[in-house]
Order: sequence, then C-alpha cells, then structure tokens
Amino acid sequence: MRETSSVVVSISMAGVLPCTSTLSLRTFTDNNSISCCTPFNSTFLTTITSERALNFRCSAKKKISFADQILDYIEGGPKLRRWYGAPDLLPKDGSIVDDEDEDESSENGARDAILVTDGDSEIGQMVILSLIVKRARVKALVKDKRVALEAFGTYVESIAGDSRDKPFLKRALRGVRTIICPNEGFLSNVGNLKGVQHIILLSQLCVYKGAGGIQAFMKGNTIKKAEQEESLVAASGIPYTIIRCGSLQNTPGGKQGFSFEEGCAAIKSLSKEDAAFICVEAVDVVPQKGFTFEVVNGENNVPDWKECLTQLMNKAEQKSQ
Repeated sequence: MRETSSVVVSISMAGVLPCTSTLSLRTFTDNNSISCCTPFNSTFLTTITSERALNFRCSAKKKISFADQILDYIEGGPKLRRWYGAPDLLPKDGSIVDDEDEDESSENGARDAILVTDGDSEIGQMVILSLIVKRARVKALVKDKRVALEAFGTYVESIAGDSRDKPFLKRALRGVRTIICPNEGFLSNVGNLKGVQHIILLSQLCVYKGAGGIQAFMKGNTIKKAEQEESLVAASGIPYTIIRCGSLQNTPGGKQGFSFEEGCAAIKSLSKEDAAFICVEAVDVVPQKGFTFEVVNGENNVPDWKECLTQLMNKAEQKSQ
C-alpha cells in the first residue's frame, strides 16, 4: 500500500485567491522540507496530496516564482526544466517574448496543450495549479501577462488579448487539444475553434435557475448567458463535458465526498477546489459527442475519477438514446 501524506504550501497571490484555501493536487516528491519564498502579498494555503511528506513555507520575497520553486524542488532542480518544455526562467530584465515570435510550425504540430480560459479568476488559478503538478502543458488566457508570468513562471504559456480577435484566437489555440472554461463567457465571444478536441465547461446554470425571489429576477441575464454558453458548447461539434456544479464555496477541497444525483446542483454546494479538481480529471475522459452531469459535495467517495466519469458518460449516453 502506498503511503499518502500532505504537503502544505503557503503562497501569496494579490487579489486573485482568498486568504485561506486548500487545493488538493497529486504529485511525487521526496521526503524533505524546504523554506521558499514568493513575490505576492496575501497568503494562500495549498495542500498537495503526495506519496511522501514535503513541507513548504513561503513567506519572504525572492526573484523566482512560486511555480518555479515548487517544480524545481519536486523534480530535482532547474536542470530538469526542459522536461516540462520550459528551458529557462524569465530574463533578468523581465522582458517577455512576443507571441509573434513563436514557432509557426507548431500550428500543424502535436496538439498537447490545455487552454484555461479566465486564468486570472480564483478558480482558474486553481485549475492551472492542478494542471502544472500533473505535468500538463498549460496555456492560459489572462488579462495581465506579466502578473501571470510572475505567478507561474514559464510553466504556463500566458496569453493576453481579445478572444474576439481572430489572429489572437488563432495564436491562443495553437497546439491546444483541450479547453477548460472555469467560468461562463468565453465561448459566446469566439468563433472557429478548429483543431480543439475537447471542451470542458464548468457551469452554474442549475444554481442560477434554483434561485428564488428577488435573486431569480436579478440573475435573469446570468441565466441567459449560462444557457447560451451551454448551447454553444453542444452545437460546436466538438466533444464536450459540461459540469453543472452546485453553489461554489470557499471550503477546503478533498475533505468531503460527492453526489451526482439529478437536481442536486440547484440546492447543494461544491468546494471551488473540488470543482477545479474535477475539471482537470475530466481532461482524460473524452466523450464521442458530449455529456452533461451534475455534481455537489456529498457522502460518496470517488477512488477512481476516470472510472466514475466514464460511468457518468455511459449513463448519459444511454439516457439520450
């Protein structure tokens, strides 16, 4: 039996993540501890489930970013950066390589990247951290490219621009296999998603529809926006997974079980960290056409997410026949 323990990482993120939060990730580490530092301003607690114990405490300031610190230590140091497709840190002068200088030949190359839309958002950051530790190639749409580079280093290809602009969208989608949308709004602003093989949408449509009284009136436009987003996903012709979650809460992830009963999302809640985790787990389960399921925190433990999602997908396909 494998030994499982936790890694507590205290990092700072100004105006992006809450002061206290716990994100469950999986990785492989050595049994050591290290004191590291981060250039941000408020504390964010991340718990990484691993095979051995490793404790991080980030408190002071240093030039190297959090993502570089944790991945350098976990994987043996800067000499293994190339394994991640990130050979070097940012230049000392802080200059940023222009997207136009990217190798154009990659447009027709292997599609192995995962694009996270709304990468500046709280849950978007949680999705990105989960993907980094899973060693995925990550691209992220952000408002401030420099802030994202400082946060995640060169392990994330940060892209800033207007997704409605066709040349920009083409660059953003270069090499992308899967798109994860942690919030609604991206798909209603874009056109052609040529080459994308899987879209994962985290939707709160059930929550919006379940609101009553004055809240239902105030959320009228939000409901229409969420409905439009789901309709665009279904009509895209691209295999899709729509995760209809319950009301998202700032509670620790990995502490509760789950429920997938129909109608549960309208009346129950889900940890934001669990929601981010499920989005990442859905990357490896690609439906032939598409499927939708509801999820909230509940009593059922999920030892194997790939098997669980496959069963939900098969159930949805049988129901649609």
